[in-house]
Amino acid sequence: MKYDVVVIGGGPAGLAAACKAYEEGAGSILILERDKELGGILNQCIHNGFGLHYFKEELTGPEYAGRFIELLKKTSVEVKLDTMVLAIEPGRIVHCVNPKDGYMMIEAGSIVLAMGCRERTRGAISIPGERPAGVFTAGTAQRYVNMEGYMVGKRVVILGSGDIGLIMARRMTLEGAKVLACVELMPFSGGLNRNIVQCLQDYNIPLYLSHTVTDIKGHDRIEQIVVSRVDENRRPIPGTEMVFDCDTLLLSVGLLPENELTRAAGITLDPRTRGAVVYENMETSMPGVFACGNVVHVHDLVDYVTAESQKAGAAAAHFVQNGQESESGRVLELKNGDRVNYTVPQKLRLSRMDKSVGIFFRVSNIFRNVEIQVTDGETVLCRFPREHVAPGEMENITLPRVLAEKAKGSTLTVQIVDKG
Repeated sequence: MKYDVVVIGGGPAGLAAACKAYEEGAGSILILERDKELGGILNQCIHNGFGLHYFKEELTGPEYAGRFIELLKKTSVEVKLDTMVLAIEPGRIVHCVNPKDGYMMIEAGSIVLAMGCRERTRGAISIPGERPAGVFTAGTAQRYVNMEGYMVGKRVVILGSGDIGLIMARRMTLEGAKVLACVELMPFSGGLNRNIVQCLQDYNIPLYLSHTVTDIKGHDRIEQIVVSRVDENRRPIPGTEMVFDCDTLLLSVGLLPENELTRAAGITLDPRTRGAVVYENMETSMPGVFACGNVVHVHDLVDYVTAESQKAGAAAAHFVQNGQESESGRVLELKNGDRVNYTVPQKLRLSRMDKSVGIFFRVSNIFRNVEIQVTDGETVLCRFPREHVAPGEMENITLPRVLAEKAKGSTLTVQIVDKG
């Protein structure tokens, strides 16, 4: 079996990449999706707020996915559902299996990785206490409630203030549960400000910053949860305990790019993002293999996922049509400086850059009245003023190629400084 472009993942990233690759002239395109339907995580996100940037209107998650599925139907892109990808071998050979076709080896002209991300679990954050029923990740609870019609609990505490946790605070309230509190380890929320307002404040749900769960009590089902304040080193402070009588704990404690395939293929990963290191066109360290969406870094808006994935899809089609280009010219490495956690992309090949490139990153804390600077170590190449930046909202800037070419050396640093 042979295809020009193989897209692994049929969520918002995979759909956008496949549609764009078709638009750019790729001959045969195949989407491999392990679920029984396309749409990915959007299928369980029945709240609105999607599509404001891309479609200029407010849509629910299934509606947003549906727009791209309809676009896909107008193309010749093939889709294999209920298909698990097992490995990617050198030469871009994709090993996968499904009940209908059995074991398959697919030869790809180029590959787009769009596997999305997964949630951290209780084991990943080592919450002490007993092991009763009633502990769910927020995304699991969202699927149970929104897609399968199960109510996961009646008295709920949410640990973590990521967007999924905030949205589930509202969703559980609307379904008749009592959400007692949202508890956040950091001194700031990890979610979008609009979700804090619409999902917590509008429903009078308290948000406890600089707090965490320090004990879970219960035999068969959760009976109580103990929450403690933490100090600046995130250690619980004795004597600050609060006890909540509840039957459910939802965990919204971070997302991790789903990169087992990427790692096994020998593709270079960035320890900061836990996603693949990518160039300006979303190409990974393996030629002809591109990555996009939450498998590269966790986004807060699906509209940004779409734009990034279209870039990857176009580049995948271009690779098939033109082959591997020679690695001539300067390559600049992007590094995170003060108050910046990471950058995507991590490398820029000047010879392949368009007139400009978008750089995405997250800041390490809440800062006001600051300036984003791109510097080559000696000279500030460009400045972007910001009144407010926060870790819960991904930042992006546009770096013109003419400025990148002025860099001395091989490194560019993105940093946040106070405005003078």
